[in-house]
Amino acid sequence: MALTASRRTRGRKGFLASLVLLPAIVETIIMLVNGNIGTGLAVAGSFSLVRFRSAPGSADDIVCIFLAVAIGLATAVGYLGIAALFTLLICAVMLALAAMKFRHDPSRMRQLRITVPESLNYYDAFGDLFEKYASYTSLKKVKTTNMGSLYRLTYDVELKNEAEQKNFIDDLRCRNGNLEIAFGEVPESPEEL
Repeated sequence: MALTASRRTRGRKGFLASLVLLPAIVETIIMLVNGNIGTGLAVAGSFSLVRFRSAPGSADDIVCIFLAVAIGLATAVGYLGIAALFTLLICAVMLALAAMKFRHDPSRMRQLRITVPESLNYYDAFGDLFEKYASYTSLKKVKTTNMGSLYRLTYDVELKNEAEQKNFIDDLRCRNGNLEIAFGEVPESPEEL
């Protein structure tokens, strides 16, 4: 499921990792409850507290909370060996997923803002430069500025080689008439589930 999601969307690494880990964690919790009504109500209550009494969290935060609930439940019902084994297994998978490179690594993603004159057809003006320097580009926003005489384009870009950043910006400046270009980190937006 995570592989399919990574191909269809530009999902963040934490979200994709949660798609791998959450089914195993939920399955373990259900196996531990196993028809015990009191334990089932306690688990349902703890999940509702996590969901409605907490600030919205990232996908990684939700996985860690669910993992903590599963470990606590396993130790509470007396399955200490299962709790230890499950903890080691899930933590090993978490570390392996953290080391993997998914389709687009968010840490390499940059935001590019280019100002262009209204006379420039921005749709295909930079295609060859993106192909030369970038492994991924996505136009996120187009905004008019300066009373409509300029467009400000915002792209998400992943460069093939970070060392080529200056050459990339210089080539872009030649195309946009030396108007403003900003290149930097993508603003942080929390991955909420």
